[in-house]
Amino acid sequence: MNNLAKLFSRFSLLLALTCVGAYTADAQSNRKLIRTGNKFFDRENYRAALPYYEQVLANDPNNAEALYYAGVSYMTFDKEKAADYIRRAQEAKPNVDRDIEYWMGRISHINYRFDDAITHYQAYIPNIRKRDDFRREEVATLIQHSRNAKKEVANPRDIFVKNLGGIVNTEYSEHSPVISSDDSYLLFTSRSAGTNPQGSKAADGEYYEDIYETRRINNDEWEQPRSIAGNLKSSGHDASIQLFDNDTKMLLYRSANNGDIMYSERQADGSWGEPKSIGSNINTVDFESDAFITPDNKTLYFSTSHYSEDGDLDIYVSQRQKNGEWGKPRSMGTTINTKFDDDSPYLASNGVLYFASRGHSTMGGYDIFSAKFDSVARRWSRPENMGYPVNTPDDDTYYRLSPDGSYAYLSSYRIGGYGEKDIYTINYIRASRVTGRVYAKNDSLAIPGLELVFNGQQADKRPISYRDVTKQEDGSYDLRILSGRPYQVEISKDGRLITTESFEVPMVLNDTTTIEHNFYIDFGDDPTRVGAPTGVIATAEFKNILYDTDQYDLRAEAIRELDKVAAYMKANPSVNVSIEGHTDSRASDEYNMTLAENRAIAAYDYLVKQGISPRRLVTVSYGERRPVAPNNSASNMQLNRRTEFKIIKRQDQEQSVPVN
Repeated sequence: MNNLAKLFSRFSLLLALTCVGAYTADAQSNRKLIRTGNKFFDRENYRAALPYYEQVLANDPNNAEALYYAGVSYMTFDKEKAADYIRRAQEAKPNVDRDIEYWMGRISHINYRFDDAITHYQAYIPNIRKRDDFRREEVATLIQHSRNAKKEVANPRDIFVKNLGGIVNTEYSEHSPVISSDDSYLLFTSRSAGTNPQGSKAADGEYYEDIYETRRINNDEWEQPRSIAGNLKSSGHDASIQLFDNDTKMLLYRSANNGDIMYSERQADGSWGEPKSIGSNINTVDFESDAFITPDNKTLYFSTSHYSEDGDLDIYVSQRQKNGEWGKPRSMGTTINTKFDDDSPYLASNGVLYFASRGHSTMGGYDIFSAKFDSVARRWSRPENMGYPVNTPDDDTYYRLSPDGSYAYLSSYRIGGYGEKDIYTINYIRASRVTGRVYAKNDSLAIPGLELVFNGQQADKRPISYRDVTKQEDGSYDLRILSGRPYQVEISKDGRLITTESFEVPMVLNDTTTIEHNFYIDFGDDPTRVGAPTGVIATAEFKNILYDTDQYDLRAEAIRELDKVAAYMKANPSVNVSIEGHTDSRASDEYNMTLAENRAIAAYDYLVKQGISPRRLVTVSYGERRPVAPNNSASNMQLNRRTEFKIIKRQDQEQSVPVN
């Protein structure tokens, strides 16, 4: 070997040793950073742990261990990043941790991939230690939550959920919205730094909860929130609960004594006075978290862990005594309370109890449920999940109606928020009045006697249909239809289709909006062709089912005909059916409209029991307005007391569904 070769060989060896040394040093540094991060992680101080994991990932972007711990840490306030990190950790090292399949299930669940979540949970079960019965039970519960969530998301409600915005919400947790009786003043709780970025923090590394206030500028804008700590401030958590007594008093939570319910009175200068305990019958040595006082100041609903064997929260009720103190509480019972946390009770003016629960049929975390008290049976109805999108696969709590009941406030941790929990408004999509005229395009003359059928879908894909006939005087129509969706409008004459047009109805969140829309029909050179068909509305070969006078019970022959309808729909899964109720001309128009609707519903209920999806059925009432025979004899009136069945065109079909 020549000298140059020997020199190159020694240089290569030195370079390799240097690289190995550098790699070893980096690896040691990364392990040290992860160990430091894990010290905070084990104390659930995830914000403090994350910088150490991120420093490792800056040096080694595919470090599976750092990705895993960072991903779990991000679960508390950044779901999207948590999902990305945990997924990358498993891709880099499938067995990075024995709990990796558990966390893959969690991120799939909260990101609406429910089938994937169930698969990951089931894959995790063999990894659970034999003695870890708690984790085994938890995973079984999470699998059921995923199934519940899949069902609810597949059947959404017509509800509009809106984030209250970045003035109120921050990257930290905002919750417990409390609105004044005039809907202009909002109290809420935040774990943000607020006006004291150097303030003390809790053991989890987050700032302690403080109460903030803001005032409404207009419908969608709020003033910059201000802390109202003052006399309300303690060394721990302080949270808003309720304004009561004409907004002169506030219920609040204070974390001292394991968590108590307090109250404060507004002072002459507008500030809040020193909090006082709500009473020894309510506050215990255990955890009391939330409460609601009825407007008459006589009844208190609250949540406590004091009477629970397993330490979970249950909802109790107490009555005010003659001396002004709250009496001994009693449980709301097993209809309301579960073996999991039941919290945040709120009784609306119509007697409906809203509360948050980790039990019942939750989609995951806390969900909002409603129940009503049956004064005759003296018991609460079975709680009903308020469904998606009010509820999500994560925590949804503190549901409170606005003073007029037209919308609600909610605290929720859902995708698309500003950080952890945010405050949202829940608005129910309303029906809008839609009015206008139908004109001939060639001469702009309004056309009377045309039937307009607005075909659309509810949020859960169930068909809806609205009908009106243009007036003889001016060719106008006027009807109320559910807003916030497209409609296919069929315009016909004497049951023969003239044209179909698309019409998008904008979202309406009140009951007073009117939308004007005119239709223009092109009849070419011959305006006398009103009613000339361009297609026929398809009707199946079903017989009308008939009813006795003033009845909507199904006769035996009606059931046989309904069985034929059910069999036809099962054999033709693309077909939707309109069930149309009619009456004879006796009784008032209003009465007959109700009777005809009941007849249509009777047929609808029977078909659903036979396995036909409600999404494929729509009911319509015509009352006495569309007789098939003159109402001048008993036999003719019998023909008019009927339910008809029509195939309705689906929005994804250009032509009416053929039935021959």
